[in-house]
Amino acid sequence: MVSPFRNEPVVDFAKDESARAAQQAALDGFVPRDCPLVVGGERISTRSRIVSTNPCEPSRIVGRASKAGPAHADRAVRAAHAAFPAWSSGSPERRAETLFRAARLLRERRWDVNAALILEVGKSWAEADADTAEAIDFCEYYGREMLRYAADQPVTPVPGEKNRLHYLPLGVGVVISPWNFPCAILAGMTAAALVTGNTVVMKPASVAPVAGFMVFEAFEKAGVPPGALHYLPCPGGEVGDLLVDHPLTRFVSFTGSKEVGVRIYERAARVPKGQRWLKRAVIEMGGKDAIVVDEDADLEAAAQGIVQSAFGYQGQKCSACSRAIVVDRVHDRVLELVRAKAEALRVGDVRNPETQVGALASEGQLRKVLSYIAIGKREGRLVAGGRRRPGEGWFVQPTVFADVPPRARIAQEEIFGPVLAFIRARDFDDAIRIANDTDYGLTGAFYGKARIDRAKSEFHAGNLYVNRKCTGALVGGHPFGGFNLSGTNSKAGGPDYLRLFLEAKLVSEKA
Repeated sequence: MVSPFRNEPVVDFAKDESARAAQQAALDGFVPRDCPLVVGGERISTRSRIVSTNPCEPSRIVGRASKAGPAHADRAVRAAHAAFPAWSSGSPERRAETLFRAARLLRERRWDVNAALILEVGKSWAEADADTAEAIDFCEYYGREMLRYAADQPVTPVPGEKNRLHYLPLGVGVVISPWNFPCAILAGMTAAALVTGNTVVMKPASVAPVAGFMVFEAFEKAGVPPGALHYLPCPGGEVGDLLVDHPLTRFVSFTGSKEVGVRIYERAARVPKGQRWLKRAVIEMGGKDAIVVDEDADLEAAAQGIVQSAFGYQGQKCSACSRAIVVDRVHDRVLELVRAKAEALRVGDVRNPETQVGALASEGQLRKVLSYIAIGKREGRLVAGGRRRPGEGWFVQPTVFADVPPRARIAQEEIFGPVLAFIRARDFDDAIRIANDTDYGLTGAFYGKARIDRAKSEFHAGNLYVNRKCTGALVGGHPFGGFNLSGTNSKAGGPDYLRLFLEAKLVSEKA
């Protein structure tokens, strides 16, 4: 009997001294890792490598990964196709148990996985631990969900017939994950595809191959057989199209930027010679998420929620608040509270557990964010931050711009960094109009009292939060996925998600 799902508790390092000591020991003992390709169970080293470095100290190497090429990609897809009959014909219960074992392995290696996230992508201790906990949650939740989907589904009785509706896996899936949650999102997309009986070619983010390989190892050691799962680190531009276009690929599961997601969606719609199906594309892209503050809100709580949502993990979350839309009556007070709180954040090397804001994940991210700050100085009034921190590391101060027009670039384009646009609204109606005037629709939050029901109805976002921050979705409790160009509303971590990796079959037998 499987126990009911419960979210994995996150660690409070300020209070748990033993956890603090264990995490420090893992960081102190971390050794750079060499990560091979894994195709059909064979570990392959290539001359061409991806070098992963610490964004807080870019001269420090965290790991090296062999780089896959087109031939490796083709071989992986074909091997996954060959392995599909055996893996898909196994019992759903056994596949669910494999996920439960993967969750246990991630728990056992928690401090090591956290250390990789801290060192490789610049997560604070709290953000790293939440990433690992979410990966555990995905494995536990999807394992239980598979047991539900494995049961016969209810159909209306038809006299003189025995009718059965059940679900079947699709085939080979390509999982393309982002660098900002290289443990949780990679583990979640892979777990969902595997537990439903599909085989997977896993392409981790090039910025985070070490964390990705640790996720792969957890599934491998949990019992996913060679052939059912392949590890293929590579730049997306070199082999991504091949993986998506391949006639043996049955579906693509992607989380990342709008530009790449739209390209994948377009290419997946094509039917190349030899392909006998329409590919599914499960796409989660970005956001231009807003927090709306009404005149009767708890202003201290609103300011705290804005700062946490905007600057947690340096704003490098698709759910991050990048627009604060505040009604005129309380605008100036909320702006001052946010400015003070943003300037009080501790910026520095995330190896220090007291650090709240670390470095951006890559030099490319640094250049992008600094370019948007330059744009923001022309479009708005800089009230906090706006500078790169001197010295080594890709650090940018938490930045707040006020007097930003609703259609300004920094109010419309996803920056993916610690840059917040403050927008003044005349009243509630104006604030909701501004919030909805975007190509995206991922997350949002509303702070207020009297107009909560209207906000629930009129604020257009896939995940809307009331009187709390707009980041921090929990598996099971907050199924995650947005509207418009934020993606296909996949609702990861929710009861509909596994259905995306299955097809329904009806068998009707005359009694």
